[in-house]
Amino acid sequence: MVRTPEEFHRAPADYQKLLISQIMINTEGELSGGDDYTMMFLPMAPNAEERQVCAERAAEEYDHYKIGKKVLADLGVDTTYMETQSLDDRNLFADQGLHTCTTWAERGVFSYIGEEAALLMIREFAESSYKPWADAVRTIILDEKIHIAHGARVCRNLAVTEEGREQLQAAVDRLWPTFIGVFGNPNSRRADLAVRYGLRKTTNAEARDQWVAIVSRRIVELGLRVPGTEAA
Repeated sequence: MVRTPEEFHRAPADYQKLLISQIMINTEGELSGGDDYTMMFLPMAPNAEERQVCAERAAEEYDHYKIGKKVLADLGVDTTYMETQSLDDRNLFADQGLHTCTTWAERGVFSYIGEEAALLMIREFAESSYKPWADAVRTIILDEKIHIAHGARVCRNLAVTEEGREQLQAAVDRLWPTFIGVFGNPNSRRADLAVRYGLRKTTNAEARDQWVAIVSRRIVELGLRVPGTEAA
């Protein structure tokens, strides 16, 4: 257990690099998540209630960014440059279409299916060997559950009609490869090392398989087909 920034600076160099990279990726993702809700989802929301929900979720994502920013600042890392970047310039997955959702069905799938990947990883971070990071992310978990629940409501409302299910299936099919890509190289040695240092609980492949098992049940319950399987 590494309890303070001072102890962090005495930790092995590999530990320091892995932790900073992990927090940077998550912090950047939270900031981009806020932009997703304000710039992408809010304009396509069908009514004032949904626009309000998108605004509320955006505020939470920006708060999550500030949490990561504070932890990194205590380690001597400044992330303020991210705040002046565009969403496309900042995000690791911009070129894969994750941040170009164009339908309300994709909005629902993004949260109900995609944000489950974020929650899975944040739950692991809450058991991190770097105590300040573990303590900080515990406050994020409840918010992420609310984000997923809102996505579930959007998806279930659409799934009551054949047209809605067709829209959802198209959304799942298009976004699925990008969601899988979030987990990175399944044979990553860096991920293995992070597990050994207690910065993660699972390898990339193990985390991906956990996510697939969780979201596959959700997809089937919506009356949809899991990509790569036979038609339901």
